[in-house]
Amino acid sequence: MSIVTVQLGQCGNQIGHEVFQSLCSDIHGTHGLCSRKENQSYQDACKERFFWEEESGVPVARAVLVDMEPKVISQTLSMAARSGCWKYSHQSHFCQKQGSGNNWANGYSVHGPRHKESIMNLVQKEAEKCDRLGGFVTIMSMAGGTGSGLGAFVTRCLRDAFPASFILNHVIWPYGTGEVIVQNYNSVLTLAHLYRSADALLVHENDAIHRICAQLMNIKHISFRDVNQVIAHQLGSVFQPAHTAEGGPNYSRNPLGDLMETLVPHPEFKMLGLRNIPQIPENSLPYSTFSWPGLIKHLRQMLIANAQMEEGIDWQVRPPPPGSSTPSTRKPLHFNTSIANLVILRGKDVHSVDLGSFQDPSLYTSWLNPQDAFNAWRTPRAFNKYEKSASLVSNSQFLLKPLDSVVGKAWNMFASKAYVHQYTKFGIEEEDFLDSFTTLEQVISSYTTL
Repeated sequence: MSIVTVQLGQCGNQIGHEVFQSLCSDIHGTHGLCSRKENQSYQDACKERFFWEEESGVPVARAVLVDMEPKVISQTLSMAARSGCWKYSHQSHFCQKQGSGNNWANGYSVHGPRHKESIMNLVQKEAEKCDRLGGFVTIMSMAGGTGSGLGAFVTRCLRDAFPASFILNHVIWPYGTGEVIVQNYNSVLTLAHLYRSADALLVHENDAIHRICAQLMNIKHISFRDVNQVIAHQLGSVFQPAHTAEGGPNYSRNPLGDLMETLVPHPEFKMLGLRNIPQIPENSLPYSTFSWPGLIKHLRQMLIANAQMEEGIDWQVRPPPPGSSTPSTRKPLHFNTSIANLVILRGKDVHSVDLGSFQDPSLYTSWLNPQDAFNAWRTPRAFNKYEKSASLVSNSQFLLKPLDSVVGKAWNMFASKAYVHQYTKFGIEEEDFLDSFTTLEQVISSYTTL
């Protein structure tokens, strides 16, 4: 089944480009470490998922690019064309001359309705090119105006136009120190609206990715492109083909459906986090060896201690002892309780890896059977030059702190009516703010009581 990607705003378009670049360099890599037959079916599955081929044989990304300013889209189109191994279609982008000025209401209430028909026509055309449509992935930032406001509007339109398709929002959480004075308002409005329309939200925090660039990739002067490449690598490690437990010898046919079925057992819990291990500079790869038991041990501790990378993990955090059945309010401090986890293993000897430590009932909430709460996908095909790599997609309490902080800051501003007039002039009323606060308070409360 195919996935249509909708890239929204500057952030969404720049990350989207890096994702397709990462997928493409992976399928053209000669580092497969698996049989020729396996490699061929992996490449075919990836192409069906993310690309269609024009007569010249060049893969064209199944993507729609949307921004209210032309600059980033034209850069993105030409960078893809220059890569020589894939490109975007020239008919699948939409841009205007004037941006949303970091105003969520401008994106949601003005640009969205005004350009709905043009944007949804592009999406419809892209969807019709799929033999079987698996669903949509939108890529957007939470802090700005176009990505967040227009992104929330487009997600709602996707839900109305494709009620039976899966929708995954990939959302970039802004730097804590802030890029935009009203980013907490924009974030609250975005998250609340997406929660109503999407099947799941996959969140990357800029601060965490920045630390990975500095500490694991040893990059001295970190650019947005460096950050985006790490995000793209992590997304690729999830969305490239893998064998599901029940799938037998064939690659998963419906990646979004399998992801939702595995990780979102209840519509109240839609927040997914992603961790990937190992992550090291490319020039260090030839000198590095990794063992599966070591990688799995680190990945599990990253989960329970809520660490975003394998360096600086708090090894003191332990799950509660079995049989203690303590309510979550009395669980050990900093312990990250999960609803559901998916581990994806790629590379050498994946079928001999023991994942029993992820089936420990103490990692999970009491209302789900650990057998249902944990799943593993595997493929002997290595990913992007890593001989062995593991990814963890987790529906857990990982976002509670940042979410609580954003809602708190936004509420403090709202209580003093700061900047609210910037939104009301575009038709977003105080009621809309209050509804959004209520939605997110409910999300925080649900995750806290796990």
